[in-house]
Amino acid sequence: MNTDYTLAPGYPRVRRVTSFEALVATPLSDGVNALCWERTVAGDFGEVVGMLGAGEGIVTLDEARLRALPLSAAGRVAVDVMLADLQLLRERDLDPALNCIHGYPRDEDAGPVATDVFSLHADSAPVAADTWLCTYFGPPSEAVRNEDAWPRVEIPETRAELLKQFGGSDDVEFETYLSENCYDLHYVAAPQARPFSFGVGNLWRIAVKYPGSPVPPCIHRAPATSPGQPPRLLLIS
Repeated sequence: MNTDYTLAPGYPRVRRVTSFEALVATPLSDGVNALCWERTVAGDFGEVVGMLGAGEGIVTLDEARLRALPLSAAGRVAVDVMLADLQLLRERDLDPALNCIHGYPRDEDAGPVATDVFSLHADSAPVAADTWLCTYFGPPSEAVRNEDAWPRVEIPETRAELLKQFGGSDDVEFETYLSENCYDLHYVAAPQARPFSFGVGNLWRIAVKYPGSPVPPCIHRAPATSPGQPPRLLLIS
């Protein structure tokens, strides 16, 4: 699959806005399941990453650590941008995290359905909620059009393997098993699918799967990583 890095031009499920206020106020409805505040952010985020140094896994950053870094003026501007975004989301009663991501855990022995963040997936919640995210540095998240993906649990061969793993009948209990293990949240892209990039610096609000949601969830994934790549700076809520 090729990746389209132009933010899904002409795709009606993605809507661009021009301010944070519009990002908050625009409803996810009428088929729209992703909102993008497309912007260019100032500052040297690469310097911030360099000053943070080596690490492993996902490191959550707080203001004290960021303010203590010996940065140039451009690096301090980058810190100010990230902390301002954190504050905007906290004022919405959200609980955002700013992460320096050296690597994600891989679902090495997942059986027929991998459930790590590299798999195309939908986020879920028991009540009405959205996911907010912004990549400031490193490869950005990407998504696929809903029309170009289908649930892995609906692929006959995969479902048969999951049923064998479950050890029961294809009934309500099996559906519960799929949900409890998050198998029902993962998708496979069609051969002709062209995933689109979320881009660097853009703040997104995307639909999740919850009871009564008026739109389908946005199907997305973390970018593939290679050894030696610098970490990502990611804001997520």
